Amino acid sequence: MSDVANMPEWEKRFRAARVGLPEWAEDAPARSLFVSNATGTFELYAWDRESGEQRQATDRPNGTTGGTLTPDGEWIWWFSDSDGDEFGVWMRQPFFGGEDEPACPGLEPSYPSGLALGRDGTAVVGRSTEEDGSTIHVVRPGEEPREIYRHRESASVGDLSYDGDLLVIEHTEHGDAMHDALRAVRLDGTTVAELDDSEGGTRELGLSVWGFAPVWGDQRVLVGHQRRGRWEPMIWDPSTGETRLLDLDLEGDLHADWVPDGSALLVVRDFQARSELWRYELESGKLTRVETPQGSVLGAGARPDGTVEFLWSSAEEPPQVRSSAGSVVLDPPGMKPPRAVPVEDVWVDGPGGPVHALVQRPQGQGPFPTVFEVHGGPTHHDSDSFAAQPAAWVDHGFAVVRVNYRGSTGYGREWTDALKHRVGLIELEDIGAVRAWAVESGLAEPERVVLSGGSWGGYLTLLGLGVQPENWALGLAAVPVADYVAAYHDEMEALKALDRTLLGGSPEEVPERFEASSPLTYVDRVRVPVYISAGVNDPRCPIRQVENYVDRLAERGVPHEVYRYDAGHGSLVVEERIKQVRLELEFAHRHLQGLPGEVLGG
Repeated sequence: MSDVANMPEWEKRFRAARVGLPEWAEDAPARSLFVSNATGTFELYAWDRESGEQRQATDRPNGTTGGTLTPDGEWIWWFSDSDGDEFGVWMRQPFFGGEDEPACPGLEPSYPSGLALGRDGTAVVGRSTEEDGSTIHVVRPGEEPREIYRHRESASVGDLSYDGDLLVIEHTEHGDAMHDALRAVRLDGTTVAELDDSEGGTRELGLSVWGFAPVWGDQRVLVGHQRRGRWEPMIWDPSTGETRLLDLDLEGDLHADWVPDGSALLVVRDFQARSELWRYELESGKLTRVETPQGSVLGAGARPDGTVEFLWSSAEEPPQVRSSAGSVVLDPPGMKPPRAVPVEDVWVDGPGGPVHALVQRPQGQGPFPTVFEVHGGPTHHDSDSFAAQPAAWVDHGFAVVRVNYRGSTGYGREWTDALKHRVGLIELEDIGAVRAWAVESGLAEPERVVLSGGSWGGYLTLLGLGVQPENWALGLAAVPVADYVAAYHDEMEALKALDRTLLGGSPEEVPERFEASSPLTYVDRVRVPVYISAGVNDPRCPIRQVENYVDRLAERGVPHEVYRYDAGHGSLVVEERIKQVRLELEFAHRHLQGLPGEVLGG
């Protein structure tokens, strides 16, 4: 529909142009790079703040979102895969325009595993392949790439020091893919220091590299740790081995980045599905709030002039790139997305403790047909932030419930790490508890409760239809794990490592756990219509294992539809996203009795 006046509100939320948080070159902060869907496909854009000029840097049929700037701002690096398969090579182009060229000649295609760019033109490139496992390569101008690291388990480039002398690698050589250890090395691969809170994989404590100090000769590394039951920052000096724990009197998970002179940290506090910004002075310990509205900070950075730029939204308000100075930093052109309904917080007693859920209600009196929209990850969480897909269901008269089940982030380490061995079944216990509340409270009509989700949420949808068949009237699964054993054998290497951690081994080592957690095991118990969408190039939830599940549905005569599209783990094309949501809405309207009206704009 090109006529905006006749376009339904739910489609406007998808079609309206959006921009991501701009990244800027460290040594040329007037040069920025951001992601936008202004052309109808998410692509990278270069922005010269001095002239105000913006130009589209990439233009590919299935979109591009992976990119960064060199420290001097002269080059844009972007990752080139094939139709969303996430397997490819790094390309580069001049900031002000020009031909793309291979950034690292001599490196074969791979899954990306981190990238760090030095001030002398050196690049450190992380790669992951089935044949080689994890490898890290140093690429100097005019020289052949040189491998400095190799291991079968997952590893990635953490960060390169400001002066290019030290590199920190995140690795899981101990075999626990959920809790990384750190190794500082020189660029010839020589080890300088190790930091391993997991103590060789014997403790469930992870570390994460958040960046070297942005000062020449300063070898301090900002590190995320879990020693006190949550993510929070500490300072590690690999040259001395010393660590400094920081005492920030804030609840929730804390993530941080340096301010440009290295004197303070910009801290994002995630707590109970919302987030805030704070500044922490390293010398005095002073903690100062950076004012943001209630909702979610989806990214932030401290500018050299002392201001903070951040991407913010709430369930009601569309995202905006704002400045702590009070201005809107980037305002995308054209139609503005309509607002959506706000979320309500609900806490429900679950088998593992209180479960937090976010609820959106349509107009009118309940009970309502209700969609349980299950988030992916699983180490992720739903938040009070703008989301077009739940809003589309609300526009059609559905209540929407989103559950931050055990395994979700934002509620402390124990809640996230509860997801072990009984994978999938643990999450469904929490989702089931919230469903019971939704019915008992009068929110949901018990005969018209839909289970829906994408990625890990799609996996939980298919699993739930078989494990809890009495709970659900319909299932909508996007890019799901459907046959866990086949998915393991076909997926990218990093996800194989994660599955071994979650389930305690490979399918050959713990077959009973894979069987207990696989939707295919329970397919004979599915008794409601099922809709599945899948990308034929998906490396995370590959198509073969989806077809295995679909074949079993067909054998049993279960009503089902499958939509296959030519992309990977989701789509970066706006019209494709709208099509997929419309197909789900239409499937629900065909199979749920008594729904008022029809799909808007259909």
